[in-house]
Amino acid sequence: MAEPQPSEIQEGAADPHAPTGTAEDRKAAAALSSLDAPTQEDEVAGKKNVDSKALGEAMKGLSVKENAGEQKKAVKIEATDVSLLVSELELPKPKATELLRANDGDIQKAIASFITPKYNAVSVR
Repeated sequence: MAEPQPSEIQEGAADPHAPTGTAEDRKAAAALSSLDAPTQEDEVAGKKNVDSKALGEAMKGLSVKENAGEQKKAVKIEATDVSLLVSELELPKPKATELLRANDGDIQKAIASFITPKYNAVSVR
């Protein structure tokens, strides 16, 4: 027959992990184990409490503004201009089209704005 076991030992229970060396390691291990442990609130409410006001504000900040689409101008873009920018400036078609739209469809302005530096270089007198 089997010997009687103390009440704190359960059959099939795994040995506890060896204690870690530093206090930081123990804190990290405790934090990780608490992530998986169900809390009393989880059992009662079925989900975590969420601040709905803060969530609403965050969602408003993430939403796309409806007026952004209305501000774009209707600019006629020539296919030949796009192909010229693609071949000569080695741009992808969407970038070439965006460059032309930003410059009102003027190919010369588009090329000049692409090759002009965006910052003010040191001037030579």
